[in-house]
Amino acid sequence: VTIKLMKNEKLIFGVMSGTSLDGIDVVLIRIGDKNIKLIDFAHKPYSNKLANALLLIQKPIHNDLELSIELGLLHAQTTASMINTMLKKLNIYPKKVCCIGYHGQTIRHQPSKKFSVQIGNAHMLAEKTNIAVVADFRNRDIVAGGQGAPLVPSFHQKVFSSRTKNRVIINVGGISNLTYLKIGDKLIGFDCGPGNLLLDYWVQKNKNKNYDDKGKWASTGNIIPNLLIEFMKEPFFQKKPPKSTGRDLFNSCWLEKFDHKKESPEDVQRTLLELTAISINLAIARYCNEVDEIFICGGGSKNIFLKNRLEQLTTHKINDTEKLGIPSQSVEAIAFGWLANERVNNIPNNSPEITGSSGKRILGITHPA
Repeated sequence: VTIKLMKNEKLIFGVMSGTSLDGIDVVLIRIGDKNIKLIDFAHKPYSNKLANALLLIQKPIHNDLELSIELGLLHAQTTASMINTMLKKLNIYPKKVCCIGYHGQTIRHQPSKKFSVQIGNAHMLAEKTNIAVVADFRNRDIVAGGQGAPLVPSFHQKVFSSRTKNRVIINVGGISNLTYLKIGDKLIGFDCGPGNLLLDYWVQKNKNKNYDDKGKWASTGNIIPNLLIEFMKEPFFQKKPPKSTGRDLFNSCWLEKFDHKKESPEDVQRTLLELTAISINLAIARYCNEVDEIFICGGGSKNIFLKNRLEQLTTHKINDTEKLGIPSQSVEAIAFGWLANERVNNIPNNSPEITGSSGKRILGITHPA
């Protein structure tokens, strides 16, 4: 594979591990002043052992400081080996690559307490790949009064905007968030609520599967109206943007405090899927007043039953972002490559209108090769 770069073009890796804890996504992109092209994509699932260790560390435990550092090193080593494999496959020397945009794995997200923690060791990643690493994208925005999330809407604006259509981009990972790209208007984006994480937890607990494939299991259940009403009382759903959330709020403890012991597990799964669909639809109805088109990305884009339910609720056909030239699974990893490129060019890369921070900031810390 010979990759020819035009003037002003760079090669950049983007790395993303989302709240769904399904693994590590790595992309290699070619980025110029006007264009972004995906060259390669790789996904490495977390082993059950690692996923469980990461889940455990999201709950405060006695030894979580040391454990988080160890897991961060493991995350960086795994990422480095994925990147080195890709370099070898494509016959690219590390010095040809500008940098790696490295998000790491979120284990705490507490903007109200002025911090967000992503584990993953940028020093180790730079050491093992001989490529500069840009990491820690959230905390500068948070100390400037913002939520530090979602950070991807400004990337959505760059690659998915239309001159003729008002578009909504839904990203369904562990948490769901949306971006509203209204022609000639300010950017809107925020977290809607739980995406896959409660669905994944429940199918794991009851079926010993990592996820509900295409939403098939949920489709066999019936909605439990009273349970859904109780779910929707969660204050987060009524909160106005800017807002962001994560496993700190929506987790197994959140779900288990509701009375569902007498219900059949598939009915609970169906109700959880409805919660995801309704909270997304509610967000669109409230804040995206003139929608022409809706596109979906993230792991939830593979949940056919959820997609169908969203089509019924929103009365719009929901297409994969692949239709706009970027495969749904790689959108976030590419976004962190793009955010790293902005950092390298010293261009402010937060979205104060979305996160609520007090102004434009340059996010990311560079760790030289």
